[in-house]
Amino acid sequence: ITEYLDQLKPCALIVDSIQTMVAPQVEALPGSVAQVRECAAELQQVAKTRELPIFLIGHVTKEGILAGPRLLEHLVDVVLYLEGDRHHNYRILRGVKNRFGATDEIGVFAMTAGGMEEVSNPSLIFLSHREEAKVGSVVVPALQGTRPLLVEVQALVCPNLFGVPRRMTAGFDVNRAALLVAVLDKRVGLGLGGCDIYINAVGGVKILEPAADLAVAVAVASSHRETPVSPGTVVVGEVGLTGEVRPVSALELRLREAAKLGFRRAVIAAGQEGGRYLEITPVSTLAAAIEAVLTG
Repeated sequence: ITEYLDQLKPCALIVDSIQTMVAPQVEALPGSVAQVRECAAELQQVAKTRELPIFLIGHVTKEGILAGPRLLEHLVDVVLYLEGDRHHNYRILRGVKNRFGATDEIGVFAMTAGGMEEVSNPSLIFLSHREEAKVGSVVVPALQGTRPLLVEVQALVCPNLFGVPRRMTAGFDVNRAALLVAVLDKRVGLGLGGCDIYINAVGGVKILEPAADLAVAVAVASSHRETPVSPGTVVVGEVGLTGEVRPVSALELRLREAAKLGFRRAVIAAGQEGGRYLEITPVSTLAAAIEAVLTG
C-alpha cells in the first residue's frame, strides 16, 4: 500500500475492509485480533507521517457493534456507523466518537442507482405515505442526534390464539415496549394480557429515546380500541411506571419541525413549555393522554 501511495499520491485512502488486511510479520489469519490491531497501527502511522486522511471500513457483529479489538476504536479519530434496514432505501450515518467535534449529529441518505444521496428533509420522506386518522398510527417528533425527525409509529393489537401473548417490535426496544404494555394494562385498565401486540417504527428508523414512550402507548391504545388518533396531532413524552407523563428534552426543536410539516396540535407533558408553534394539549398521565387524542 505504501508503494502505491508513493506512486499515486492520493488525497485520501479508503481501506475496505480492515478485517481483510494482512501484516506479513504477524502469524495470524486475516480478521484476527492480532492482524486487525497491527494493520490499524501501521495505517495510523502512515496517516500521521504523510498527513493523509485514511478511512477504515469495518465489519459489525450481529449485535451491531464493531468487530475486532476495542483498540481499533481507540486508534482512530472518528467512528461512524451506517445504519439502516436492508429492506429500505434509507441509511442513517451516526457518529459515536469524534475527537474534533460533536457526536450528537446524524446524516440521512437515500440509496439510489447512482450511490447514496443526501435527504435534506427526512421527516417528509418517512411520512410521505401516511394517511390521516388511521387506527394504531401515531406520529412522534423524535430526535436522532440533534436532528428532529418525525416518525410514524404503528401498533397492532389482536387476540392471542396460541396461549402465550407475543410482543414483537421493529425499530423500538422490545423490553421498553413490554414495560409500556404493562403500564397500559395496570394504570389504564386496557386488559392487554390476552393480546398479541406488534409495534413498528415506519421506514426502518430505530427510535432509541424514551421520548417516544407516549406515542407508542397511544398507538397501542388506538389499535386496541379501534379508534384513530385526532388528525394533525403529534405525541411526545416519557411514560413512568406509575402512568405519569414526563417532560422530554429539546421540545421546542421537535415541535418546530412538526409545524413545518403541517401538524397543528401536540400532546406533551404538563408543565413543559412547548413554544408557539402548535396548539398544546398538556397531560399529566397516560390515561389523560389517551382520552385527549382518541376521537370517536
